[in-house]
Amino acid sequence: MKRIVPILIILLVLSSLGGTGYYLYQKSEEKPVIFALDSAFYTDIIKKTVATGSIVPRREVNIKSQVSGVLEELYVTPGEKVSNGQLIARIRIIPNVVNLNNAENQVKTALINFKNAEREFERQKKLFDQKVIPEFDFNQQQLQFNLRKQELEAAENNLELVKKGSSVKAGTVSNLVRSTASGLVLDVPLKEGSFIIESNTFNEGTTIASIADMQQMIFEGKVDESEVGKIREGLPLLMKIGALEKDTFNARLEFISPKGKTEEGAIQFQIKAEVELKKGVFIRAGYSANADIVLDRRDSVMAIRESLILFEGEKAFVEVERKPQTFEKVSIKTGLSDGINIEILEGLSLKDRIKVRETAIKY
Repeated sequence: MKRIVPILIILLVLSSLGGTGYYLYQKSEEKPVIFALDSAFYTDIIKKTVATGSIVPRREVNIKSQVSGVLEELYVTPGEKVSNGQLIARIRIIPNVVNLNNAENQVKTALINFKNAEREFERQKKLFDQKVIPEFDFNQQQLQFNLRKQELEAAENNLELVKKGSSVKAGTVSNLVRSTASGLVLDVPLKEGSFIIESNTFNEGTTIASIADMQQMIFEGKVDESEVGKIREGLPLLMKIGALEKDTFNARLEFISPKGKTEEGAIQFQIKAEVELKKGVFIRAGYSANADIVLDRRDSVMAIRESLILFEGEKAFVEVERKPQTFEKVSIKTGLSDGINIEILEGLSLKDRIKVRETAIKY
């Protein structure tokens, strides 16, 4: 038994020495760590904020009728160009019973007054021809006759307008709807046979067609309150339209709303920008678009990826390779950043190889 204990101790010591030796051997066999390298390059750096919105015509006009009735005939279709004063539609009047009854009563009353004035005028004319009455009295009666005649014509014209929407005698046509602007027909929301409500002081009226000038387009978008303080009127915009992925359009900010609106818990401010159209590219009203509002930019400047920089307080450093995989911390002076790339003003050259800290490869 006394012999076995020393043997066990010796075996444990040998086992421990063997494990330590194996561990040291493994450490000596580990592959060295190799850091990837990057370098400076020339690029354009644009500091921007993004606004989402849509493209709309600067001037869009809704054509409405001055009378109520049924849309009897349409003369335009969406996509058609029209000029100011061009005929858009014709309305068939459905007269209001009360208005029709009042107009008919006015005609009857005017006719009675006219017949009475006509008889009196004929009587007075005979007396004047016989020199029984003075010329002044005759002229007064002739005036009354002409006034009653005019009242009858006005009542008849009013009755015709109530019934048909037009009067041949007065040369008035209210049931024909004409365009009030030149441009492209964007929409005709109604079909023939639809009922039309007239536009008046108390009612906006039914829209028959929408017309817009497609040569003047603007971008309408919204900017978050955290970004609105950074922008101002006159700033350039780089705009991408979803339906025209290959084209980038320039625009200029011309309006920032002085009042924000709450949308989904965030304050949004409306902006408008004039879009520079490209020849041969047709922009449809309502296209969705994203606009990059350019706050500042540097063209063709030396830059590096911002992730390569080490910040210590207000100072910036990068690790530059002096010997293979041997690096030295170098102080640099930076300029404009777009969040990915940052401008280098001092401290680096294009030849410098910079340590990529997030990559370490074992070879």
